[in-house]
Amino acid sequence: MALTLAACASTPAPGPAPTRPDARPPAPPAAVRAPELSPVSFSALPGWGEADMRGALSAFVESCRRIEPRADSAPMNPNAPYAGTAGDWREACLEAAMLAGTADARGARAFFERQFTPLRLGDRGRLTGYYEPYVQVREAPDTEFSMAIRGRPGDLLTGDLGQFIAGLEGQRIMGRAADQSFEPYRPRAEIEAMNLGVPLAWGRPIDVFFLQIQGSGRLVYRDGGQARVRFAAHNGLPYVSIGRILIDRGELAPHAASKQDIERWLMRRGPDAWTALFNENPRYVFFSLDVLSDPDEGPLGAQGAPLTPMASMAVDPQYHAWGVPVFVEAALPGAPHWSGLVIAQDAGGAITGPARGDLFFGWGDEAGARAGRQNDPAARWTILAPRALARRLTS
Repeated sequence: MALTLAACASTPAPGPAPTRPDARPPAPPAAVRAPELSPVSFSALPGWGEADMRGALSAFVESCRRIEPRADSAPMNPNAPYAGTAGDWREACLEAAMLAGTADARGARAFFERQFTPLRLGDRGRLTGYYEPYVQVREAPDTEFSMAIRGRPGDLLTGDLGQFIAGLEGQRIMGRAADQSFEPYRPRAEIEAMNLGVPLAWGRPIDVFFLQIQGSGRLVYRDGGQARVRFAAHNGLPYVSIGRILIDRGELAPHAASKQDIERWLMRRGPDAWTALFNENPRYVFFSLDVLSDPDEGPLGAQGAPLTPMASMAVDPQYHAWGVPVFVEAALPGAPHWSGLVIAQDAGGAITGPARGDLFFGWGDEAGARAGRQNDPAARWTILAPRALARRLTS
């Protein structure tokens, strides 16, 4: 039978602060159209028997560490009632912790088959990709490394609208105090012109702009030393895609507007064109600087768990809960019939709708090349729900 997530919809609760630069606050509940889920068998999932799920198992264990401290009765996400409560996931999390680091590919797959029931999402949706870039930086500016990677300014204020208006819990507002009033924060052009936010490092302008889009990165200094920057805040103004601007102007064709295509356009036009185009996106992203203690560990996603290459995905928190496994069938660069199990661990402003995902490809140039070309408009999702929960939902 099919079940609709609207059957037990409720007011959204505050979630963790988003770590993606384009992450947007949840829409009011009335804006959400509930998707439908239908039970299927594992044998009905194309590629299930061949997929290597060890990465998904590791990612699931990281999510469970964030679920574990929560009360049994705590909803995984009130916007995603199919995900039940933290208590519904205890058994699966306990077994996953016992298997962590020891299960082979067959054992990882057997774990998910023992603990979960597949629920097919009726909608098909778009799957894009993102990654953590390496960014060459300097500690002081010069003619080449001329754009700052900035820390959060002291006058940037944030708040939760739910503190003032019932039903808007989790919706963030950003701005500044000015003349005894609360005003929107300054746009990109003013932030750069006024040097707002302490420079953490200096990079090439194109690299810094795309770092802001990705939301985290690994800084590489002249001496080879590395550090990590992660999303700290944005200025609250709308995100505008420069790729869409170039398509609308006829500068790029819709089928040739990947990150690589945009970079080539910028390099041909030069710095004057960069500045004007970048300023058409008023959103500005600020970072915090961290020690890169483990180069084999990914950046933190919105759940607070480190992201796992090819096993972590950004989803829309208006429909889904952090930690939920999702089997995805999609076309990937070089793999037109890819399928794999991923864990919902992140969010992003362009990631809207029940079947809209952003797959984390990893870090570095190769991951960036693949993520920049990823765009499948007809990906298929199958959500895995704990078996007892799935029986309750479908009875």
